[in-house]
Amino acid sequence: MTSLVYRGVSRKPVGPKHLRFSKAKSGGRNQHGKITVRHIGGGHKKTIRDLDSRREKFNIPARVAAIEYDPNRSAFLALLNYADGEKRYILAPNEVKVGDTVVSSAEKVEVRPGNRTKLRFLPAGTFVHDIEFFPGRGGQIVRGGGNYATIMAAEGEYATLRLPSGETRRFLMDCMGTIGQLSNIDHFNVRVGKAGRKRYMGIRPSVRGKAMNPVDHPHGGGEGRNPIGMKYPKTPWGKHALGVKTRGKHKASNKFIIHRRK
Repeated sequence: MTSLVYRGVSRKPVGPKHLRFSKAKSGGRNQHGKITVRHIGGGHKKTIRDLDSRREKFNIPARVAAIEYDPNRSAFLALLNYADGEKRYILAPNEVKVGDTVVSSAEKVEVRPGNRTKLRFLPAGTFVHDIEFFPGRGGQIVRGGGNYATIMAAEGEYATLRLPSGETRRFLMDCMGTIGQLSNIDHFNVRVGKAGRKRYMGIRPSVRGKAMNPVDHPHGGGEGRNPIGMKYPKTPWGKHALGVKTRGKHKASNKFIIHRRK
């Protein structure tokens, strides 16, 4: 499939203006104008939505007023109207519809998509997303469209979760997570279809190293079409390009990983 059908999803923002703001594009450049991230530039103008990743308004029911498209992420957003009158955006779970009521709590809640609570109160086999790495810091992981983590077990101070990458990892029991799978489950099936659509996304072309000059890339140079001239492919900076582990060996969080991602 090359496009999604947005049934029940608002293509234009319906939330209040104070929840939206603009941000200047960097074009992949730092404060000195030097390119630090390649293949970034152009693209359609986007408005940033102020997303509530903590959901610290505990035990106050909120009604889902709208499901909105967000150009900055693959998941949809849900606009919540709290009982005290405040409005906030959250990541929309897959099964949540306009008119549903959701709640966030530090205590036990009903196991229903959209509700948010501590991992200690959720049974094994529950799908969760927007999970905290540390209690009170806000959701940092499992936030992409259609993603979910599965609670495998709970023992002592830690809950064991299987992440979308295939990694099995321990999280503190007091970390918060939102119940259910994230919206836009067909995101993985979308084919971009043409180069121009990538340009709308702000992604510029990637040039093969073999098509460059020797000054620009280790694969560059030579007469006509020829091999890269070395045993292993290299990055533009001369390091091995394939099969190299990039995670630090001495990261403090390594002790929480039971099985590495596939």
